Amino acid sequence: MAADQGLVHRLAGLIQDERTGLQGFIALLQKEQALLIAGQIDALTTLAEEKTARYRSLQRLSDERTMMFARLGAKVTSENMRAVLGASPENLKAWDEVVALAGEAKERNRVNGQLITERLQNNQQALTTLLAAAEHPQIYGPDGQSRPTASSRNLGSA
Repeated sequence: MAADQGLVHRLAGLIQDERTGLQGFIALLQKEQALLIAGQIDALTTLAEEKTARYRSLQRLSDERTMMFARLGAKVTSENMRAVLGASPENLKAWDEVVALAGEAKERNRVNGQLITERLQNNQQALTTLLAAAEHPQIYGPDGQSRPTASSRNLGSA
């Protein structure tokens, strides 16, 4: 695939921006993981907004790259990227870094999703336990020990 130097230059700029964006996104995912592990759930709301904004920025860069290749009548593939960047080893290296960073981001996001699922399951179990306890209240005797509730009986009845 033949590419003019203008295309190579624009593509190189996109790759640099994407690499920087992915590095920031990974930093957010690391922070998210630390907050999930520490149980600091309230801080996740602000982080989620920042994560969404960073994701949208990365998506715009990817869309722009896709449109550049579409104008050439091609798709973004590893082979096409290498063909366009072939004469520029530093740009090929940057592209390889972007691919590696995207893989790392995907894995970190998967792990964070698992942490969120586990936290939701734990919260659901705790809620189920609390609701069950509310339906069967414990009665404490004079000695402070809990006693199972007896069958319901109206006061004053024999």
